[in-house]
Amino acid sequence: MRKKRMFYILMAIFLVLPPFLLTPGVGVAEGVAQTGEYSYKDEVVYATLNPSGEREEVYVVNIFDVVTEGNIIDHGTYSNVKNLTNLAEIEQEKNRITFPASEGKFYYQGDKNNAELPWDISIFYFLNGEKIDPDQLAGKDGDIEIRIQTTANENVNSVFFENYLLQISLNLAPDVFDNIETAGGVVANAGKNKQVTFTVMPEQAGDLSVKADAVDFELQGMDIAAVPQSMSIEAPDMDDMTSEMQTLTDAIKEISNGVGELNNGVSELNTGVVTLRDGSAQYQDGILDINGASSGLVDASVSIDQCLTQMSNSLQENTGEMDLSALKELPEGLMQLAEGLRQTQAGLTELKENYALAYSSLDEAIMAIPDHEITEDEIKALYASGADKEIINQLVDTYKAARTAKGTYAKTKEAFSAVEPTLNQVSGSITEMANSVETMATEITASLENMNVADTIGELQKGLETLSSNYKEFHAGLVGYTDGVAQLSSSYKDVHGGIVDLADGTVELAAGVGELDEGTDTLYQSTKDMPEQIEKEVDQMIAEYDKSDFDRVSFVSAENDKINTVQFVIKTESIEKEEQETTEEQVEEEKGFWDRLIALFKGV
Repeated sequence: MRKKRMFYILMAIFLVLPPFLLTPGVGVAEGVAQTGEYSYKDEVVYATLNPSGEREEVYVVNIFDVVTEGNIIDHGTYSNVKNLTNLAEIEQEKNRITFPASEGKFYYQGDKNNAELPWDISIFYFLNGEKIDPDQLAGKDGDIEIRIQTTANENVNSVFFENYLLQISLNLAPDVFDNIETAGGVVANAGKNKQVTFTVMPEQAGDLSVKADAVDFELQGMDIAAVPQSMSIEAPDMDDMTSEMQTLTDAIKEISNGVGELNNGVSELNTGVVTLRDGSAQYQDGILDINGASSGLVDASVSIDQCLTQMSNSLQENTGEMDLSALKELPEGLMQLAEGLRQTQAGLTELKENYALAYSSLDEAIMAIPDHEITEDEIKALYASGADKEIINQLVDTYKAARTAKGTYAKTKEAFSAVEPTLNQVSGSITEMANSVETMATEITASLENMNVADTIGELQKGLETLSSNYKEFHAGLVGYTDGVAQLSSSYKDVHGGIVDLADGTVELAAGVGELDEGTDTLYQSTKDMPEQIEKEVDQMIAEYDKSDFDRVSFVSAENDKINTVQFVIKTESIEKEEQETTEEQVEEEKGFWDRLIALFKGV
């Protein structure tokens, strides 16, 4: 039917065209084999597809901009060629096309029935979720989905797939389609219709879809255009973004440096606390030893007190009957007593020195713990900052343990401070007592040979009474001292336990902060080049889509040169309901020539 209509149209043109247009090779002198020249050539590839996307017909309109009239040579494999400019004959020999052309535009058509397009296009239709053939879809009602898939055709030069973008348009009549939805497309008004437009970028496969509610389904043919993406893409101004990213990387660097300083501080704190723990353990061992020796010291003091009392009472009761021979042994006993007192004083002196050293280390370590007050709100803000919660937990536990240890020490510091003065006082008293006993022994020794026994014994008895009385006071102080040592030993267990917990916490804290330091440093090393990387990625993305340097080639033959543009115009067949045949006889009225000619063009 189409060929018959074209025949009628051509016949009508022959009837009305002026004679000079019917002359072959118009514009070129007959018999002159002059070679023409053209400045460029355009190719427009027309193709029709069935509703499923299968190829049906392909032809190419070749357009030349002739600058010197004469014979033009083109190349292409066609099943048929047709002059669209004038009635001059076109010679075709295999893939060589020759035609005469005058200056200006020259058009000819070449049919390529078996030619493949650069894209494989597949169109699928679904009715109420079920796949359906398009020839069964006309007139149907329901939920419609149209899915379009485009991929590269490996049998065609890939230059078109790599440099051309596809634009696919569907015109949807409002009396047929409603509630239109699309994935990846744009819906716009096109006259009374809704137009859905999809764009597939170069080197990309398309997976497109449109959904709608349809009543009495019909669909106009889809329009598919393929043109080179020849526009140059300017790089966006990245200064603001890279400046912000640089600010971010600088902030990360500061965080990394701060965490590094924190790691150093925590390491120093951990070293100090571990030293404190070791010193505290030694101090606790010393206090326990002192406390263990206190009972022996008290027992010895009781024995001395009892001995002095007994000696004083014996002298008082047996003044007249005393065997003075035993008196000679008294200086030696007193000297042994003085020696024992001096040994006790030496032990107390060594204890005092060790205690002073341990207490100084303990006080220095406890005082080194920062006295910062961290509120609950500040701790909550730290948790909300996004830092590692496990490390924050370690920090908080260490902070609480440090506060507990420091608080306990503050409560017991007075007892700690009282120990050294007490030791000094006790040591001095023992020294004074030892000196008195030695003096007494010396005087007794010197007086034994020439003395008034009664007077001497009386003085001795009075001296022993005084010594016994003073020693009772010393013994009471010694008992108080040992009780204090016992209480200090018992209380220090809690202090030492807190210090041990603090040390354990700082060890875990040091390990956690070390990991945090490594993590922040890794984060900085990973992000320090981020601004340059972003610019590089943007440049790479722009390069992928910037096809401004695309060298255009011919679609029909690699032998053709001076190619300006190659465009693809593709259309699918419409899906329409079959028209009912009319039973009424059509009576054709008598028409004139021009009416019949116009009717031919209208397809009547």
